[in-house]
Parts: sequence; structure tokens; C-alpha cells
Amino acid sequence: MSKSKSPLAVKIVTLVGTMLLLLIPLMVVRGLIVERADYRSVVEEAIGQSTSGPQKLVGPLIAIPVTEVYSTLENNHEVSQKRTFIHFWLPESLMVEGNQNVEARKVGIYEGQVWKTDINVKAEFDTSRLEALNRDNITLGKPFMVMAVGDTRGIGVVNAPNLDGTPLQVEPGTGIARESQGLHVQLPNLPFTQKKFNLDFSLVLSGTGNFSVVPLGRNSELVLNSNWPHPNFIGDFLPVTREVSPSGFQARWQSSWFANNLGERFAEADKFASPALPSFSVSVATPADHYQLTDRATKYALLLIALTFTAFFVFETLTGRRMHPMQYLLVGLSLVMFYFLLLALSEHIGFTPAWVTASLVGALMNGVYLQAVLKSWRSSVLFTLALLVLDGVMWGLLRSEESSLLLGTGVLLMALCGVMFLTRNLDWYALGLPKAPKQPESDELRIWK
Repeated sequence: MSKSKSPLAVKIVTLVGTMLLLLIPLMVVRGLIVERADYRSVVEEAIGQSTSGPQKLVGPLIAIPVTEVYSTLENNHEVSQKRTFIHFWLPESLMVEGNQNVEARKVGIYEGQVWKTDINVKAEFDTSRLEALNRDNITLGKPFMVMAVGDTRGIGVVNAPNLDGTPLQVEPGTGIARESQGLHVQLPNLPFTQKKFNLDFSLVLSGTGNFSVVPLGRNSELVLNSNWPHPNFIGDFLPVTREVSPSGFQARWQSSWFANNLGERFAEADKFASPALPSFSVSVATPADHYQLTDRATKYALLLIALTFTAFFVFETLTGRRMHPMQYLLVGLSLVMFYFLLLALSEHIGFTPAWVTASLVGALMNGVYLQAVLKSWRSSVLFTLALLVLDGVMWGLLRSEESSLLLGTGVLLMALCGVMFLTRNLDWYALGLPKAPKQPESDELRIWK
């Protein structure tokens, strides 16, 4: 090595290279997190395939087969034509009440959620909206009530609907589009002489993931009670009111045709049960799980390693005691092992206990090693406590999504201020000069001594 090279510059370049080298095992950790999380997602999908998937209720509405005779002019002759279509009769008011019970299903160490909801439906229909169909050239077929769902495997007990107190017979399938799933009920002839009538029924519906209700009524409302404390309110409408507690949640949605324009979106049968229909939706969401939290923690790993190496470098500079780059590397690897241990433990005992355990194990391992390296229990204990403090700061960064940038900036600022304060009287030029070789004592002086 050339004598013109500064030992300080060599040291800094070596430490930077050591940190870059530690990126390799960190990338392995992040790849392992993605792999385990993907496998967990596969398990959740398998649970959905074995039970039933997301559920979207469309209905109840009344479908009326219509045959219309009309005349056209062909070759100066009037020709009668006939067309058939389905007229959708939407309710004036729709009230859906649900009591949801969420259960955990495990496959090995992985877990998914399956929910079962007891649903009560009340709909009121106004016959005045059928006046356009009460014409001589129109023949009406047998009307039937339709209720579509996302996955018929989730339909449990169905209590027979009643029309103003008269029980009706439930049949499988929607009777409209082949690709739609649900049930339908044949109705008696339309009571044009009756101003309004009510349709009430209840059913048990199971599923995984989302539960949605399309607000078909001119005025629609959904009230849902659940024992799941981590709801994810998605879809086109947020709840008007909601209460979330550790024991579950209660939410209420409201909408009308002024907001969703559904009164004009059912002109054709192929629009029925369209995925684009707006809905009240809530998802049985898994909270920020241990895979997501561990992945976020690894994003701060380089910061943790840099702060630790900086503390060692300042310690070396102020005390004159030297640490070999291999010792830096071993301490850095112990910090990387923290994330391996965190991932492995969190799958079994949860993220918070795993974080505490991994922090204590890492602190103990580094404390014993640093005592041998630094030859001082006092310095070893100080560094060990500093590592525990850094782990606590990282925990705060993970839990404070809204303030993570502010907290991270504050940590870096405090670290920089500490380095500046401790090295304020240090002569960096003298530190960067190579040390002169020690001259051997002359024989004459040795004899004199």
C-alpha cells in the first residue's frame, strides 16, 4: 500500500464496502419475506376455493318478461313486429341488515378468514312505476323476484320470502343470465290495483374477502354488525356512521338514485350483476401482518447498520482502540440475523413478541462479543443499550406510518449532532496522516538504560 494513502480514507472506504456487502444477506431476507407472504396468499386463495369467495348482493328486484307488438313500414306496407325483453323493477326502498361472524381457518402456520352473515332484507315496490307497461300492445309474462350473489356456494339457509305476508317458493339460479349466480322466486300476477307492496326474506350467506350490497332501492340502507375488529371499508360509498372496537365493528351505509343513478342502469338484461355496479362494501381485512411489518422493518436495516458502524467509528477515533473490518462485518451480520429471527418467530408468536425476543437475543449476542473485542464491560453495556434503544426507535418508526418521516429525520439529526459534538475538538488532519514507524532504540542508549 502506498504511504501517501490516508488511513482515515482507507478506513471509511472499508466500512462503506462492508455495508454494501451486508446488502446481499438483506436482499435474501427480503426475498424470503416475499416468498413466505406469497405462500400465505396461496393458502388464503385455497380456503376461498374450498368454501366460497367474495360475495356481492344484487337485489331483490323484480324481473318482468315483456312482449311488445309494434308496427313498422316496409315497402309501403305496415308490418307487425314483436320483441321480447326483460323489464327490471327496482324497489322504492331497500333495507338490508346483517350480522357477520368471522372465523379463522388455519392451514399449517398460515391463517385465513371465513365469514358467515345472517341477512334480513326488506324491500318496498311502487306499482306506479309500471304504468308504462300497462298498454294494449304489451303482454307481460310471469314476474319473478331475483337475488344475485357472487358465489352460490356461500348460500346457506334461505327463509322463504313473503309478499305482504304470503310465503313464496324459492328456486335456484337467477333465471336471467347464465353467468350470474343467485336465486329467484316466482311471483303471482302483478297487482296493478295495489299502490305498494312489501317483500321480506332472510338468508345466511358465507364467503371470504369482500361483502358487498348494491343499493338498488331509490333509497337504500345497509346496517352491518361484525365481530371482526379490522374492517376495510372499500367500494363506492363509505359508511355514514361506523364504530370499530376490539370486539368488532358496526357500520351503516345510505345511498339513493340521486347519488348512484341505478334507476337508469338496468335497462338491459346483460347489465344485471355487472361488476361495475356501485356497492356498499367492506372487506374482512388482515391488519398489517407480520410479513408486511417485517418487510417494512428491513427498509430501515441499512439505517440501523450505518448508525451502529458510526458509533463504533467514533469510539475508535476517540479512544484510539482499533476494530478490525471483520469485527465490523460480524456485528453487521448479527444485525441482519435480527431480521431472519424476527421473520421466523413472528410466524409462530406474532410480530410484537418476536420483535422483543429478537432484540434481546441480538443485544445479548453483541454484548458478549463486544466485551471480548473492546476489553471493557462498561463499553459493551453502553453499546448494548444503544442497540436496544435503536430497536425501540425502529419499532416507533414502524408503528407511526403518518410520522415515520419525521421520526426518521429526527433520529438522523440526533445521530449527526452526537457525532459532531463528540468530535468537535478532533484534529481530522492529524488523524488522517499515516503514523511514523517507531524507531528502534540504539545499542548505546539501551546499554545506558
